[in-house]
Amino acid sequence: MKEEIEKGNIVFGSDETTIPSVRRNLFEKDEQLMRSVTFSYAQKASQDFTRIFGGKKVFDNPKSYLDMERLVAYLSGPGEIVLDFFAGSGTTAHAVWLANRTVATPRRFIMVQLPEQLDPEVRDQKVAAGVCDALRRPRTIAEITKERLRLCGKEIAGQSPMFPGALGFRVFRLASSNIQAWEPDRENLAKPLEEAVDHLKTDRTEQDILFEVLLKLGLDLTVPIEKKTIAGKDVHSVGAGTLVVCLAESVAAKDVEPLALGIAEWHKAQRPAGESTVVFRDSAFADDVAKSNLTAILQQHGLENVRSL
Repeated sequence: MKEEIEKGNIVFGSDETTIPSVRRNLFEKDEQLMRSVTFSYAQKASQDFTRIFGGKKVFDNPKSYLDMERLVAYLSGPGEIVLDFFAGSGTTAHAVWLANRTVATPRRFIMVQLPEQLDPEVRDQKVAAGVCDALRRPRTIAEITKERLRLCGKEIAGQSPMFPGALGFRVFRLASSNIQAWEPDRENLAKPLEEAVDHLKTDRTEQDILFEVLLKLGLDLTVPIEKKTIAGKDVHSVGAGTLVVCLAESVAAKDVEPLALGIAEWHKAQRPAGESTVVFRDSAFADDVAKSNLTAILQQHGLENVRSL
């Protein structure tokens, strides 16, 4: 067996060949050593999870949010994003919020969870399915994840009034684009041409389309969004006026001027830094004249970048 001599953090053999060193624990210093998950931690995690859900034992043996908090605090810094592809009951998100109590720039999280079905006939899933039923939501693990975060957020807000950052979250579901793909039928072009007049899918909501616009323009999905009614139309201001979106299905000729002037006034009051973009639904305008007039009014007030979907 070769004689080994430690030199700093590198281990050498007697023939001066380097032997790969093995890191024996997660932390570099003994005082930073992460303890293994102990029974007391696991027991507390289970007890707290039951308490959060009003005494209902939703899941058996949930992960310890206290250990996860220590991991998050050690492995990530202020302002960073923590990603968990197996969100489960939301333990990681809970831990991120707790770890944020001591930082000026809060971390954020992305939790990914399939809408895995819960079967009330299965003993281990019966209580969780009952919670979903009581909330009038689908029986899925994802619904338990969301409810756990709502309840934890309220609890942390009550315990830490000076909590830095928000304790809310947004929920997104993976779906195809809201814009219909052009698929011409060479034998019958009249039908696809007629359907393409409004190329936004009819089964999608205004909010669905709004967030796709954010993605296409490279904006953060967590950016603040305000809504205001102008000339009877809902107008969304994203990022304090960086993006202004009106997805009304119809903009009559008489509404063009008050709508454009109202948007310009709201934009001026918000005073966004840099150039702003205004987006409309292309099929909303009765004709090209109405669209051109609205665009001209906005450009007269400094909103040069006007687009339509």
